[in-house]
Amino acid sequence: MESLLEQYASVVGNEVIDHLKQLANPLKGMKILHINSTKEGGGVAEILNRLIPLKKELGIDAEWEIITGEKDFYQCTKKMHNSLQGNRDDISSSLLAVYESTNLQNFERLGKKLEEADIVFIHDPQPAALLHFCKKRKGKWLWRCHIDVSHPYRPVWKYLREYIKDYDASIWSLSAFVQPLSHPQYLIPPSIDPLSEKNIELPKKEISDFFDSWGIRRNTPIVTQVSRFDRFKDPVGVIQSYRLIQNYVPVQLVLAGGSASDDPEGQEVLQEVKAYAGNDPDIHILELPPDAHRAINALQRGSDIIIQKSLKEGFGLTVTEGLWKGKPVIGGDTGGIKLQVIDHYCGFRVSTPEGAAMRVRYLLKHPGTMKRMGKNARQFVLDNYLITRQLREYLTLIVGLLYGSKEKIELKLPPSLTTGK
Repeated sequence: MESLLEQYASVVGNEVIDHLKQLANPLKGMKILHINSTKEGGGVAEILNRLIPLKKELGIDAEWEIITGEKDFYQCTKKMHNSLQGNRDDISSSLLAVYESTNLQNFERLGKKLEEADIVFIHDPQPAALLHFCKKRKGKWLWRCHIDVSHPYRPVWKYLREYIKDYDASIWSLSAFVQPLSHPQYLIPPSIDPLSEKNIELPKKEISDFFDSWGIRRNTPIVTQVSRFDRFKDPVGVIQSYRLIQNYVPVQLVLAGGSASDDPEGQEVLQEVKAYAGNDPDIHILELPPDAHRAINALQRGSDIIIQKSLKEGFGLTVTEGLWKGKPVIGGDTGGIKLQVIDHYCGFRVSTPEGAAMRVRYLLKHPGTMKRMGKNARQFVLDNYLITRQLREYLTLIVGLLYGSKEKIELKLPPSLTTGK
């Protein structure tokens, strides 16, 4: 049976895998710990689900733990998330006290691992305060921000900054998100896993069966948005676009998604979307569990156009997923979507429902353009947004942190690369 690395070599080439082995060679046996707030639902969990096994196969002692909390904790961190993305949402002192006490409780549970790790990756605001309680840390701590912090609500950012400023470094998806901090800051965009259930090739029958099971016709164009039911994803704005399109050409709209365990607003937004959609038979709202990866894969492959009309977006893995499947993507002109959707090359960026409707109509009337953009889209992801690239950049960052200010870093090849075995 092929190893995990050999499977990736069949997609990205042997040279990429050899480079990963070279970077990982001086890191063998190191304890690297990732902490986030959920094991399923959302892009961070999807990325970690494959990064950890890859690191282990490279000889690194990698682990992944989650921070847990009660309802008030997630209410607080959702407010933090919204405020960092620009909402003016003050957080009460009682909720902040819950945030701090929950981080303390999680440190008491995970303290030994946190103290002994050589590298600790803390993902997003939820576990950011853990470092404050770790007085005997051995290794380097990195805060990894996955959200759009380009224009944060200052009182909330100021509060979080007191916890983040003591990290050894921070990692951001886009230069526009970076906030002033005294430690080194790095840019590493997220990625997708081409070998995951969500991105592998699927039999045509499986795709057809999926659409039949949801009553979605294949003989009428299908425009699809896959995302959590979150106001920043603007599902209501997508429905507005669909209604504008319907005035000119027949089309079906699919809004597919679910919720994450750390997002208490998901059900409320879902009910708003259903009410706005009404009884329109050409709007299909699909509530999918967090592990419905093959279903999402089939949906994206069977759709004609992928849309992600976010108002704020740290990156948006569903954009990259759509591009990987050879589909033109219409994305909100914001955040990390700007890195992925190159106007007139692999899709279009838009700012309004009217703009999205115009671009959908244009693509449906120009199938040759759709095909060309789809071909460009897949190659663009192959070159820039697969998980092997993200892993390479993480490993490079760790090597850089370990070697500090040395002007020259020499990485010896592992024996398997020098002997040809």
